[in-house]
Amino acid sequence: MVGDRKMVVFDDIQPIESKLTIYPHNIKWQDGIPVPEKKQGVPVDLTNIWAEPLIQECQAFIDAVDHGKAFCTDGKEGLRVLKILDRAQKGLDNFSPTNHENYFIHESSSVEDNCSIGKDSKIWNFSRILKGSTLGEKVNIGQNVVIGPNGSIGNNVKIQNNISVYEGVVLEDNVFCGPSCVFTNVINPRSAIPRKSELQTTLVREGATIGANATILCGITIGKYAFIGAGSVVTKDVPDYALVTGNPAEIRAWICACGNKLDEEFRCTACNKTFPISDMQSATPPLKNPVLVKPS
Repeated sequence: MVGDRKMVVFDDIQPIESKLTIYPHNIKWQDGIPVPEKKQGVPVDLTNIWAEPLIQECQAFIDAVDHGKAFCTDGKEGLRVLKILDRAQKGLDNFSPTNHENYFIHESSSVEDNCSIGKDSKIWNFSRILKGSTLGEKVNIGQNVVIGPNGSIGNNVKIQNNISVYEGVVLEDNVFCGPSCVFTNVINPRSAIPRKSELQTTLVREGATIGANATILCGITIGKYAFIGAGSVVTKDVPDYALVTGNPAEIRAWICACGNKLDEEFRCTACNKTFPISDMQSATPPLKNPVLVKPS
């Protein structure tokens, strides 16, 4: 049994003098996080009051039969127990999703009002989901992440540590955001001039990957399954399946949905899938320092 000041543990396999132990644990709050302060347990000696439960139960039955003595737990007591169990079961059956039935939120994180979080999503340490944000199913939010307000996150999106997904940034399904990548939503911010009415939409299309510490300027679109190299600064639209690196980021190669580069015939070097040459050649700007790999 755990209370707000102490914990009591009963262990029937221990000797009588240590079957019951009281732990004077305390819970302290530090920056909104409960931190347990564990202490040494103090055993309660039951020698003078202990009696074998099964012997007591049998004796009570004999006393009732032979002497008409009332049971400690009669039918009325049994009915009260059943009512409590029935209410507990109904509480489980009617448990609301708003109480994290279908998703996990770490105790150090918070979700504001009017948010929608999909099934099997996980929100880890020190993260905040601001009001009006929508997260799809199987989303994994790392440590120290802020989403919103009015954030839009698709299904199976993975957002690593130390990332802010501001209002106006839209992540479609299966997007991967590497640690500490940066999104913006105002092209010319000034601290003294409010520009909330000038937010620009940044769209990251399905399956795209953004490497660690990359910076994405606002108002652009990153294409499907595009790959942004670590530390890159993206200042313009990125075509589907393009691999871009550098500052400013330029197309270096083309990449398959499975995450491996295409060769000069636009064939994946891993899964052997071939892409339409016309689609790749029509993308602009032209490749800079292309990395071409012959199929094995």
